[in-house]
Amino acid sequence: MSAGGTAQVAEGDRGGEGGLRTALAGLTTRGRSFLAAGLAASVCAYVLGQGDLLRVGLLLAVLPLVCAGMLYRTRYRVAGSRRLSPARVPAASEARVHLRVDNVSRLSTGLLMLQDRVPYVLGPRPRFVLDRVEPGGRREVSYRVRSDLRGRYPLGPLQLRLTDPFGMCELTRSFSAFDTLTVIPRVEPLPTVRLSGEAKGYGDGRQRSLALAGEDDVIPRGYRYGDDLRRVHWRSTARYGELMVRREEQPQRARCTVLLDTRGGAYAGQGPDSAFEWAVSGAASVLVHMLEQGFSVRLLTDTGMSVPGEGADGFAGASQQSADAAGLMMDTLAVIDHSDGAGLSRAYDLLRGGNEGLLVAFFGELDEEQTAVAVRMRQRGGAALAFVLDPEDWSREPSPQQAAAARAADRRRTLRDAGWTVVPVPPGAPFAELWRHADRERAGLATAGGEGRS
Repeated sequence: MSAGGTAQVAEGDRGGEGGLRTALAGLTTRGRSFLAAGLAASVCAYVLGQGDLLRVGLLLAVLPLVCAGMLYRTRYRVAGSRRLSPARVPAASEARVHLRVDNVSRLSTGLLMLQDRVPYVLGPRPRFVLDRVEPGGRREVSYRVRSDLRGRYPLGPLQLRLTDPFGMCELTRSFSAFDTLTVIPRVEPLPTVRLSGEAKGYGDGRQRSLALAGEDDVIPRGYRYGDDLRRVHWRSTARYGELMVRREEQPQRARCTVLLDTRGGAYAGQGPDSAFEWAVSGAASVLVHMLEQGFSVRLLTDTGMSVPGEGADGFAGASQQSADAAGLMMDTLAVIDHSDGAGLSRAYDLLRGGNEGLLVAFFGELDEEQTAVAVRMRQRGGAALAFVLDPEDWSREPSPQQAAAARAADRRRTLRDAGWTVVPVPPGAPFAELWRHADRERAGLATAGGEGRS
């Protein structure tokens, strides 16, 4: 039983005393009541010498036992499967779960009750009543699940309950397989801006890398079948005594690093509307947007974790790997939680000395020490953009402490002086508007810098 529709078969247990005890233990409240009433009537009839009452008592007592025996000896083989549509869904969006039951035996089934186990955060436990399923027949049902909290949630195992026509006995069979629904952060569409100087990952001012028909080699390289003869390098050919060709140039994808601050003490509040959840959703939005714009991206946290972590310097690889890289980063953000770390030094160690391109950071509360670390991050990289979520702004209880607000403003000013484009994030702010605001802020800084150099 899986998202792909793999079926499993539940088969009736027919042998042994354990199966018989299971059948008797499956007597419903109605069956137990009939059995108790029948036994009581039989005892009273024996004491009072009433033959008619004895026959009634025996009928009442035997009926649930006969139903349990028939249900116990019923030969059935039922296959069940589950399919998720989709298996990865954004928070606050619905996914549909399709259940399918196939009767693979030669006998018709009785009344079937289908139940699937789901975590309480996804909604109530779904239950379905299926009427008689003919031999070789199938029944399909579906239900919806929804969660405002990101995470990975198990679905299953699927349970099948069989009951007799009188409702005297009920047996439960469980399938062993289960599926996983991944609830990823909400992704907000972002407008196309020129934060890094280019609206796309490829532009006129881009860097270039060399491409070969085969593996990378020194310039020049030997001629290979299919190479254009116009690329023959005659000087090297005369030097080496064999036909040599020049390598072509191809554009190198611009880079973008998204830094997510996960320190537990840097954010205020909990729940889907908290500052940390906003930061996770913002990071997911930037990652998806930059991949769509043709950038090579990676996700970096304060703990030093880098995703996808493959290819050069941990960035996503070629364009055909962008979808896989996006899925891996979204799966990581679906389960990411607060870290026990107290600083950003591990992230700085990974950023140090590299050509990281555009750096987009989501910071919580920054003290003086962490502000200094963030300043050094900007000095090592190119364009840098910081969304700062101050706990004082996100606290539900208004704080009269003006000194804390002044210190936060001073630290944001320090980041701006170091070259960061700083955007404070108020509660409930649409990220698309802040993204445009960051573009305007950066354009203003670039204009001011150009005027200062002229």
